[in-house]
Amino acid sequence: MIASMTGFGSSKLTQKDTEIYCDIKTVNHRFLDVSIKPNDVGNELDVFIREDVSKKIKRGSVDIRFKLKFPASNTYTINKSSVKNLIDSLHATKLIDVSSIKLSDIKDIPGIIKSEQKALINQNLLKKTYRLALNKLLENRGIEGQKIKKTFFSKIVKIQKNSRKLSESNIKLSRLRASALNKKITMLTSNLDHERLEQEVAILVLKHDVAEEIERIDFHTDSLKKELSINSCSGKKIDFILQELFRETSTLSVKLDRPSYKQIALDMKLLVEEMREQAQNIE
Repeated sequence: MIASMTGFGSSKLTQKDTEIYCDIKTVNHRFLDVSIKPNDVGNELDVFIREDVSKKIKRGSVDIRFKLKFPASNTYTINKSSVKNLIDSLHATKLIDVSSIKLSDIKDIPGIIKSEQKALINQNLLKKTYRLALNKLLENRGIEGQKIKKTFFSKIVKIQKNSRKLSESNIKLSRLRASALNKKITMLTSNLDHERLEQEVAILVLKHDVAEEIERIDFHTDSLKKELSINSCSGKKIDFILQELFRETSTLSVKLDRPSYKQIALDMKLLVEEMREQAQNIE
């Protein structure tokens, strides 16, 4: 199934005093690039998320953000060496009765008491929140991908319709071109080798024949429709097919010399260019 590289998914889970929010946003990128914030969610979770994302997303810039509200436990440590140094200094001054000093008197002095806050993060809850957000993201990318697919098929139908018009008129145009060249040259010259003249005319007509380009355009549009319809649709392959299709429509617009038919070729070229822009968003 075709998937867009642009998408968004979010989730929130609550368990007792813990609240976890997860937002995942993806945008276009040539390769798969995963960013997880905050950076201190833990190595185990970081590795788990990166491996999981690589299994479900082929390419794109993936921005995963967690917002955590959780209980924490505090630990306190008294620096005995600092306390001893402080007491020794006070003894030396003989200005304060050291025996009357209380903990409340020295607790705010830097280096005396060290406190650490340890987060109690539920890893399973984090993973569950991430999975919910990722599923919503994948669903969103799929919906956007179907919109792109619908647009592509609409443009392909227009290209194929124009291609049939040109194919049906190609033989007629070749005959008219040959006849016009013959008349023009006959008017300008006399005593010519008519067999040689017809050969030259045939060569000139062949230069403007577009049967080969139309055949290739039909092949590429059929290939594009086939690729868009398979489950393992590849944005890189679609981009390659569109490059070939753009080349053929460009040649077509150069070869056709009648304004009405040249305009048809230019319209086809424009449709291909529009698809090439949209293809940049296909995974």
